[in-house]
Amino acid sequence: MAADTKLLTFNPARAISTSTAPGPAANPPPPVLPADLPVSRSAISLLGVDYIHLKTADGGDLYLTRYGLPFWKNLLPENWYAREWFEAKRERLEGTSTVYKVPTRPVNGKVLHLVVKWSRVGEMVPFDTLTVNKFIQAEFNSPFEEFSLLMELRRGEAGPAAIRIRTQRPLAIYVPSERLQLWQTGRSEDKIRAKVTRHPGVEIDILRQYVVLFGWIKGLDAVETAEKFGLEGRAQAEFLARVTSLVEHEMWQKGCRVVDMKPAHIILRPQPDKSLLRDHNDQFAYALVDYELLERTPEHERAVRSANRQLYLKHMARRFDTDAANPLPAHLRATNVLGVDYIFGRAESTGGLLWVVGKDPDLFNYFLPERWRRTPKKKLSARNQIFHTHTKDNINLVWKVSRMGDSPWLKNPEVHQEAARAYGFNSPFEEFAFAFEMSRHGVRTVYPRAIYMTGRPRGSARQVSDERRYAAVADFLTPDGDPAVRKEYDYITIWGFWNGPDELLAAQDGKYYQAVNVKRAFTDKLISKQTLTELTQMVARRQAHCGFEDLNLKPDHLLISFDSEQHLVLDTMGKPEVRLCNFELIRRRP
Repeated sequence: MAADTKLLTFNPARAISTSTAPGPAANPPPPVLPADLPVSRSAISLLGVDYIHLKTADGGDLYLTRYGLPFWKNLLPENWYAREWFEAKRERLEGTSTVYKVPTRPVNGKVLHLVVKWSRVGEMVPFDTLTVNKFIQAEFNSPFEEFSLLMELRRGEAGPAAIRIRTQRPLAIYVPSERLQLWQTGRSEDKIRAKVTRHPGVEIDILRQYVVLFGWIKGLDAVETAEKFGLEGRAQAEFLARVTSLVEHEMWQKGCRVVDMKPAHIILRPQPDKSLLRDHNDQFAYALVDYELLERTPEHERAVRSANRQLYLKHMARRFDTDAANPLPAHLRATNVLGVDYIFGRAESTGGLLWVVGKDPDLFNYFLPERWRRTPKKKLSARNQIFHTHTKDNINLVWKVSRMGDSPWLKNPEVHQEAARAYGFNSPFEEFAFAFEMSRHGVRTVYPRAIYMTGRPRGSARQVSDERRYAAVADFLTPDGDPAVRKEYDYITIWGFWNGPDELLAAQDGKYYQAVNVKRAFTDKLISKQTLTELTQMVARRQAHCGFEDLNLKPDHLLISFDSEQHLVLDTMGKPEVRLCNFELIRRRP
């Protein structure tokens, strides 16, 4: 009875306050750079968010958002992360993650109260059984994905304009210079080593620390508010359910959700009269905290992916055009390797390097590793690290871990066994250059898209056994003057999954081709043995005509296509149009 009486005293459906909580402004003007900002800064844009990148005194990296820029000195790690300061001033906050509240040292009389959280990207999501069954593929956002989604939510462009979701201000992402040791991850060292051995191109993100910094929000979370108002038992449960339901409903209307929404993630403003601060809609004002499992609703995600895909297809069809009116962003550089144009930049989330084919900087973000590396994939080879995936932007890609540095051991007795062993596997840049050159001379190929160098050096699980190809490409340099091919790192080549010409899909997305390798087509009786032999010989002749030979030309390296009406796609000679999809052991004819 006492609990029921207290519930009547505090009725969130009736409690009214004339005050309103401030909310974020949509489409804010460009930030003004502080006059005393270091000259060595660089401006970068990742996943739609602009940052100012600073190198810190400890050798780390600090990525400042528009909200963090005015307080850049406070956000330098020496002003909040210095051991004696941090350990003395930090306050551990409730939750399953590593998160603290900590004030910064005073800078020009200003103290900033921070929420400091260690990103859990790459870790297993700790769910209860019900949540696991509902969101079995959920994963923690990378820091840059988290800030991108949070900025999108703060802009509030989706859904009703009258609804505004208040959040913490994302101030900065700090990446310490040191990497964790395997034992510090809390994972089995044997399992980590086995995973790296099986998938050498997939970095273990947790070895690289990311610290996300948010502004502190005054108030109490929903659980603390219920306790403050003396709610217990059923009354407390009903209050928390109403609060959570309203937040989830408004979030959904704005096209977002938090997979593991908890009352502790909802900050309220209780008033002295046991009412709650209200907003302009006469709903209680709240702010959402904890965004590592923030994601778009399925409907909104489909709409965004469709828009991103359409933009991608249009840009990809003209990727070699130069737009003089649209200069390159400061963090990207145009470069050319072996006659192929690339947009070059750094993958900030991993410290790796990325070369995207073409001259269009708008394509760069599509190939950042967080967009494709952890999406569900299908293995395309029993022996090699080759995968097909749909990226987070709904793009079909095939990515392969380069075997450069390995010694070729080929099973096919008809190939140039000794020549292959003497030559070695091509570098990624040679593969792309040869693919483009052959394509210009009549040998159709799949589309080269991007080359990614991992940010984490390869461990002892995968060592270079053949250094000759590295010597052959030692003169390839990045725009920064560093070697483009380094034997201590893994390289991943990213190719378009063949489902039709770029120009066709840009004009009418959905008219997909279906590709079948020639060996499979023969096995499935789609073509005859004679056709298989003719197609293989035809590709060899065309390669020779433009000055190349394939030391391991096999039918399963050749693709034929069926159009959207299941008709076999033919070339101008009335033969099945065939495309080459493997370039590891192609060389110029001696």
